[in-house]
Amino acid sequence: MQTFTVDGMTCGGCVRGVTNAIQRLDPQSKVDVDLKTKTVKVDSSLAAKEIVRAIKDAGFDVPATA
Repeated sequence: MQTFTVDGMTCGGCVRGVTNAIQRLDPQSKVDVDLKTKTVKVDSSLAAKEIVRAIKDAGFDVPATA
């Protein structure tokens, strides 16, 4: 399970957008989006950089972690 902080999500449409972007790359992935904490948990065989790129391509920001 990988966890990402995602900025710019405000509604159910954002949740669908992020989920669909990830599942287009890995249809079997499990995606759990929490709008309150702005986190996205992904259970997938995809590399983190692939997930981040999919989220960014969907129009959202994934701040770099230290």
